[in-house]
Amino acid sequence: MNSGELLERSLAYALGSVAVVAPGTLGRATPCARWDLGELLRHLDDSVDALYEGVTDGQVGRCPTAGAADPVCAFRERACALLGAWAVAFGDVPHAGRPPGRDGPSAGGAASRGQAFACGLPGTGEPLVGVGDRSLGLGVLAAVGAVEIAVHGWDVAQACGTSRPIPPALAAELLPVARCVVDDADRGVRFAEPVGAPTSWPRPGDRLVAFLGRRPGPPRFLSGRGPVCLP
Repeated sequence: MNSGELLERSLAYALGSVAVVAPGTLGRATPCARWDLGELLRHLDDSVDALYEGVTDGQVGRCPTAGAADPVCAFRERACALLGAWAVAFGDVPHAGRPPGRDGPSAGGAASRGQAFACGLPGTGEPLVGVGDRSLGLGVLAAVGAVEIAVHGWDVAQACGTSRPIPPALAAELLPVARCVVDDADRGVRFAEPVGAPTSWPRPGDRLVAFLGRRPGPPRFLSGRGPVCLP
């Protein structure tokens, strides 16, 4: 698994979803029942900022970033900064090196600040990033971040009334990551219960969002803070 490639593809997909956000629609409901579209975009921006901190500082900070007045623009800028930082750390850039670590990890996380993950994803020999009370390989952190970015990109498109399935090849690679890092303790807190049996959904993207508590299919959200279903 190439975590950097997964992250880049997830960001590209999410940027495509964010591109359909129209002015004056930040109050729309989303598949994330607690967040309207503006809050979802700010959370997405915060997740990307956490990944940027992991790449550049070797640790993920304790506090979320301050909400930007224009969350669409902020996310675009942050996504570009993250890709640039990853290229410096691992690409063909002069003086590229491992992201510097610090003496002690701080609390927080890319998928959910304050939530630490540990799983058996590849990552041996990679730089370590302080996340909560443990350290994770940077590749593991990037793979987990890629799941969150892609799925929230799907959420954004749904909130905008646009059908944008997660690309099948990308979803097929992200689903094992999601199954590794989301357990029963996350259900009802960060994710809803899975929707239907895995065999209920023919496309990998549908299986991924269903596993994370979303109902695949055409957009069902109109406006307001709660989910509004079309007749």
